[in-house]
Amino acid sequence: MEVQFTEEIAHLQLGQGATFHGEGIMAITKAILQSGVAYVGGYQGAPVSHLMDVLVQSKAYLDTLGVHVEACSNEASAAAMLGASIHYPLRGCVTWKSIVGTNVAADALSNLASPGVVGGTLIVVGEDYGEGASVVQERTHAFAMKSTIALFDPRPDLQRMVDLVEHAYALSEASNMPVMMGLRIRACHVRGSFAARDNVAPRVSTRDLMDEPAGFDYSRLSHPPVTFGHEKLKVQQRIPAAQAYIEQHRLNEHVPGHDTALQRLGIVVQGGLYPTLIRALQRVGLADAFGDSRIPLLVLNVTYPLVPRELCGFCAGKDAVLVLEEGHPEYIEKDLVLALRRQDMQTAVHGKDVITTTGEYTVEALVPGLVAYLERHAPAIDTAAARGWLAANSQRRADVAATLGPIPARPPGFCIGCPERPVFAALKLAQDQVGRAHIAADIGCHSFATFEPFNSGHSILGYGMSLASRAGVSPMMQRRSIAIMGDGGFWHNGLLTGVEAALFNHDDAVLVILKNGYTSATGTQDIISTPDDEVKAEAERQVALNQSLVDKNKTIEGTLKGMGVDWLRVVNSYDVSAMRRTVQEALTTTYDGLKVIVAEGECMLERQRRVKPWNAARLKRGERVERVKYGVDEDVCTGDHACIRLSGCPTLTIRDNPDPLRVDPIATVIDGCVGCGLCGANAHAATLCPSFYRAEVIANPSLGERLMAAVRQTLTGWLRPA
Repeated sequence: MEVQFTEEIAHLQLGQGATFHGEGIMAITKAILQSGVAYVGGYQGAPVSHLMDVLVQSKAYLDTLGVHVEACSNEASAAAMLGASIHYPLRGCVTWKSIVGTNVAADALSNLASPGVVGGTLIVVGEDYGEGASVVQERTHAFAMKSTIALFDPRPDLQRMVDLVEHAYALSEASNMPVMMGLRIRACHVRGSFAARDNVAPRVSTRDLMDEPAGFDYSRLSHPPVTFGHEKLKVQQRIPAAQAYIEQHRLNEHVPGHDTALQRLGIVVQGGLYPTLIRALQRVGLADAFGDSRIPLLVLNVTYPLVPRELCGFCAGKDAVLVLEEGHPEYIEKDLVLALRRQDMQTAVHGKDVITTTGEYTVEALVPGLVAYLERHAPAIDTAAARGWLAANSQRRADVAATLGPIPARPPGFCIGCPERPVFAALKLAQDQVGRAHIAADIGCHSFATFEPFNSGHSILGYGMSLASRAGVSPMMQRRSIAIMGDGGFWHNGLLTGVEAALFNHDDAVLVILKNGYTSATGTQDIISTPDDEVKAEAERQVALNQSLVDKNKTIEGTLKGMGVDWLRVVNSYDVSAMRRTVQEALTTTYDGLKVIVAEGECMLERQRRVKPWNAARLKRGERVERVKYGVDEDVCTGDHACIRLSGCPTLTIRDNPDPLRVDPIATVIDGCVGCGLCGANAHAATLCPSFYRAEVIANPSLGERLMAAVRQTLTGWLRPA
């Protein structure tokens, strides 16, 4: 059974007078319904996945409003949906993960922003930035500036975020500009409440259809020669209209500061950084625990376009201002300097000169910059406590390091029982036989194979881009290159950019498609090759691990054959020996062309979500339930640990050797094992050792099984030494 959002769906239906309690991303989802959105699309990715996950499961309710929801195949198809708002008064919303999604959607967005929109459009982007991010360290800001798309960076307060969603639609319609809302990880997951309003059914919807399409208007196309006029519209009409709306509705917040001695200073901060700034100001004694600031603040909930008159008004009469802008380059800082100099205002502007140029702006990153800024322009402020706090933090880390010694790295890894782990074990074994190969990695769960113990992958160029990324390498190698791709990446981008190009160019390459049935890395959302409910139900009845579930869906294989792939092998992911032989064959065959290996094995996380409740219900009814568990015979294990180096499974670890004459720790399988069989399959495929055993643990056994167990215990008891 997949993840259910029953509670979240109920919250989306709250009306006037109710109070919404929940996470930031759910507040945004509720806000778009309150704004009269007509259609929603997107591609999942942290930290905004829940927006689409919940709405897809809310289709029955959304149908009553006339709202269309579509799970898109990639970000480009999501962005193209916004074309509905070019001609029609339809409010639309699409969502995706950060700059990587925006890059995929770039073509459609550029062509959307050129003619502009009539209906308000909102693009919710998960700004996954900083040390904890899972993507490249870039920002959406540059794209918004390039294409003249308004960019919101809301202060992480649920009521403010909800209000800004509704303002975003109004601003979009007032200026004909699309609007992006960058939601940082903290903004998505901050919890709070806001006063709910009734959801608004759109005027034109799936329940209230348009009679006729719009008349032909060449000026609404992104095509020369009208694109030259679009550029003028952007500069002469759209940006001024957006700036007027921002100023009139006070979307950016001015915190006056209550210390008269600090009125000649000020701080300009991105809205999303506001909570971090308040915590940092507390450390330097310029704010209290309730967020009351002593120094004036300009909180930019809209970071593009900026309003020069607003910036100059804030800086008027100030000796210096500090700009807190996370990421590089410093777009806001440069725009502020330009606005001030054009008005011949000589207020000093600081930013990246006193605060770290790159990286996430945590409290510890901000405090040194605040101290440097204050010591230069407000020497009367005592910063000794802040300096002491920074020194204490450094000393604390040094003490911990001295006490514990080097702390081993804990890189991310595959889930327990993941069907992708055995594939990389097989790749490792195959290369031992035929030699090392260049491996083009990809985005997805399988990118975890770049860490220990597999260290597999030479490049990651984009979702579904692995086969394309090895095109320049293959002709330069004596040995064939291998590209790794998930089924999510295959449908997202890999089919056209990789497979089609390789076939067209008659490339001699090897593609391994990890077919686990879902886009697992973004939350196990369904894709076109996901097993249907009937197949899942049959798998539950059979309690089969993988083969019976995924064998029946041949969408990927049929597509490959239809495109002209002649060398195609389908292998059970958990059969390490068969996978190793198949990889070796692909690397050594005389066949000159694209060779595709489809590794079949259902995502174990999704399978456990379905099977565990099913087994629990059977146990409750007193029915017989059998589960498989693997273990290590402590008397046979030599302590070589080659099994661990080949597997990396979290449940396969070490413990002290029970034999006092042997010092090497032995391998052991701890609780959490899901019985995937990888450890035993590895031992067999690599001819390691016979220490692994397979056990069937039976609950509610039959009478015959109880009698057989009693006989076995008696016989083995006679054989045990006294």
